[in-house]
Amino acid sequence: MIRAFVALDIPGDVESQLAVQQFLLPIPRKVARDQFHITLAFLGEVRDEVLEALHDDLLSLRMPPFDLSLSGFGIFGKAKPTSVYAALAPSAALDRLQAKVERVARVAGADVPSRRFLPHITLGRFPALLPEDAVRLERAVINGAGFRAGPWQVAEMVLYQSTLTQDGPRYDVLARYPLRG
Repeated sequence: MIRAFVALDIPGDVESQLAVQQFLLPIPRKVARDQFHITLAFLGEVRDEVLEALHDDLLSLRMPPFDLSLSGFGIFGKAKPTSVYAALAPSAALDRLQAKVERVARVAGADVPSRRFLPHITLGRFPALLPEDAVRLERAVINGAGFRAGPWQVAEMVLYQSTLTQDGPRYDVLARYPLRG
């Protein structure tokens, strides 16, 4: 069994801009810059035969490259914040790609959680915050509403293995899939 997910990588210049914003935000536990990504489908623990079927389906998936950009920040867990993220500007192409990836993952046998797709790049995760720290974080996120980065062209998606360690998750590339129309 392998813990895996399908995602989009972030280009280096956008990573750099996010690292600066991450430094400016009062985030207790920051996500490592090399772990920035946009999850299209979290697969959870999957068997090898599911990954093989998914691999074949992702290779045959048709989708032309498209542009993405970032627009502001957000917080998951409004009443009790658990993470902060960079938000993506609305993109019909991204929504289509995510729906296709989710569909082929389910057909391959992955138990993809059913939830609304909210494209984002996680900047930090943390346990429950003290009320004053939560207020500081909310203010910083509101003040960062004007943050923009990109656009950049999305030309491939990536299948990652996620290994949980004492220091947090480690992501290793299993395969890359070029987008083509």
